Order: sequence, then C-alpha cells, then structure tokens
Amino acid sequence: MECLLGIKCRDFVIVAADMTKAHSIMVMKTDENKLHTLSNKIVMAISGEQGDTTQFAEYIAKNIQLYKMRNGYELGAKAAANFTRRNLAEGLRSRNAYHVNMLLAGYDDQEGPQLYFVDYLASLANVKFASHGYGGFFSLAIMDRYYSEDLTPEEAYDIMKKCIREVHQRLIVNLPNFKLQIIDKDGIRDLPAITAQGLAKE
Repeated sequence: MECLLGIKCRDFVIVAADMTKAHSIMVMKTDENKLHTLSNKIVMAISGEQGDTTQFAEYIAKNIQLYKMRNGYELGAKAAANFTRRNLAEGLRSRNAYHVNMLLAGYDDQEGPQLYFVDYLASLANVKFASHGYGGFFSLAIMDRYYSEDLTPEEAYDIMKKCIREVHQRLIVNLPNFKLQIIDKDGIRDLPAITAQGLAKE
C-alpha cells in the first residue's frame, strides 16, 4: 500500500516516498520519513514491514559509514546498491529475510546520477525511472510519457506532481503526503513536500 517514486535525468535524481505509516486498517501517522541518507550523495527510499525497513536501512547506512572510516573514501552508488542486494539475497536464504522494497538513488562523480530498483527478492536493476507499490500502477505510464534525459529539476518535479495527483485520484488507499529529495553533484537536498492539500489549491 506504500508508494515510492524515482526519476533519473542527466544531472540529478529525484526520489519521492509517501509519508503514511499504517497498521492493518489504521493509519498511525502521516509524517513518516521513508527516505534514509546512506552517505553524502546516496539516498535509500524504502517501504515494507515496519521493523524490517528501519533495521535494514540503518544496517546498510552504518556499514557504508564503516567502509568510509576503514578506507578513507565512500562507496559509490553502484557499489552501495550491490552491497544492499547481496545482504538482501543472504537474508532471503536464511531464516530472517527482510520484507523490504527500495529505490537507491545517488550521484557518482565519474558516472553521474544513478537510480537502482531493488525488491524484496533481491533483484537489482539500474533504471531511468521506477516505482514501488500500488501507486506505481498509475505512475509508470505518466513517467514513460513525459520522461526525457534532459529534464530540468523543475520539470522532473512537475512530473512527480502529475504522478502523485494521479495516485490521489485513482488509488483507494489514502496517501496524502509525499516527501521528495534531489541528489546531484552538490549532494542531497529536500524539495517541497507534495500534499493533497497543496495540490487542491492549484
């Protein structure tokens, strides 16, 4: 029932995650942060079981920081994605599998922006745009229609708005608030949250 969205262009990546935390039929909160900072230029958007998401995101983040302390430099986005996938795969073959889906976005000084789709079965794909959750059923077609590698941050943000507006209109589950971040050569920055209340005023 959760929704993660990501779009990669020539100079940046934008990721968005809904801020709803639900348990069974109850909404517990609508200000949950599902975007976890792994390093100066890598963000993980994660959804799934409550305990698994927190534990897995923290485990990956702390191991990436440990790697930096031991070696004097950070893992790139590609290496972080493969490290994440390997841990998911090992968990899948043990008794404590993680039930999490994620989008891993980052910026490499050599390779530029990166966006990786990772699911709970430990599949990994380098993609231009992606989504997780039921909201993705409505969002992927919109991203496919309007996507271009040469989009500006403002244009990519507008595409995210289109996707989230469609999720609000078409999805039976209430996901009113979305948090967004942009990752580029200057690092990670928050973008204005997209809310149902804000979209209603436009």
